[in-house]
Amino acid sequence: MPRKTGGTRRAIIAAGIAAVAAVAAGCGAAGAGSGSATGPGRPVVLRLGFLTNITHAPALVGVAKGFFTRGLGAGVTLTIVPFSAGTQEATALLAGQLDAAYVGPNPAIKAWQTSHGSLIRVISGAASGGAALIVRKGIERPAQLKGQKLATPALGGTQDVALRYWLRQHHLTTTQAGGGDVPVTPVTPNSAAVLQFTSGQIAGGWEPAPYDVEMVQAGGHVLVNEASLWPQGQFVTTNLVVTQTFLAAHPSAVNGLLKGQIQANDYIHSDVPGAEAAANAELARLLGKGLAPGVVSASFKEISFTDDPIASSLATDAQHAVSVGLLDPVPDISALYDLGPLNKLLKVAGEQQVRS
Repeated sequence: MPRKTGGTRRAIIAAGIAAVAAVAAGCGAAGAGSGSATGPGRPVVLRLGFLTNITHAPALVGVAKGFFTRGLGAGVTLTIVPFSAGTQEATALLAGQLDAAYVGPNPAIKAWQTSHGSLIRVISGAASGGAALIVRKGIERPAQLKGQKLATPALGGTQDVALRYWLRQHHLTTTQAGGGDVPVTPVTPNSAAVLQFTSGQIAGGWEPAPYDVEMVQAGGHVLVNEASLWPQGQFVTTNLVVTQTFLAAHPSAVNGLLKGQIQANDYIHSDVPGAEAAANAELARLLGKGLAPGVVSASFKEISFTDDPIASSLATDAQHAVSVGLLDPVPDISALYDLGPLNKLLKVAGEQQVRS
């Protein structure tokens, strides 16, 4: 199975948004070999993006254990494209460089809104939870953050919106340029935020797993576990989206991708140690180095892996992004979802169906 590994950790750090086009070019120039290829005998290539985070463990496990390959079958070639930030994935989706992606709610909303609802559909959930505001010791109250520099993975990303909205609730201002009462600075990749925290360049950050865990191990503490802000602690962290073009042209391939997603989450639920090992092995292959086993285990404990996209929380995310000036008002966000194929597969598997 061809894979775009992204090389070593250093290569991924150097890449960023500017390299997205180069990565996608390796998938086929001018659409050749892309998911849009059709006709008798023409190969179908599904270009799948995801982040090298534990919040995207279903993607890591699905690749490592071969669930996607078996679900897609011999007629579809899977090409994986790893990213370090969801906003980069949104850029790649908008540029036509991906056919499907595991992506956080806010980048998904932004891509959908930018394309006037014509680009993507959410076809499954993947994960809930696994994000927190970690700060240095001695900071115990929101007021103590005034003048303190905090990091998020990317401007307008899911954790960026969460932090800015939480600060706003506590009467602390931010600006997109990093000013205000609390300077918020996007730091990509997430591992760089851990290094900046360790060196004292930042006072903390709202980060996804495993980076929140690594910050705690570097001497920080949890000021806000994001799960504590949501009803029953349930909020979408990662969805699986597909472009409408690919969905229309290759519904059977999308069905195969969904089979792999369901199998990945089923495996995580049935064999947590095996899933942790598989996810870490895939990270090591992609980045040149895996995580410490204790970091992987602690990260998995923070996250609920679910096929439910928890649509109500995405609608709330959109409202939060609008309130902090990072998104225009979003009407009829339920149109973002197409959960019919997922529910058919869940019904056959005897599992609970989901709704938008």
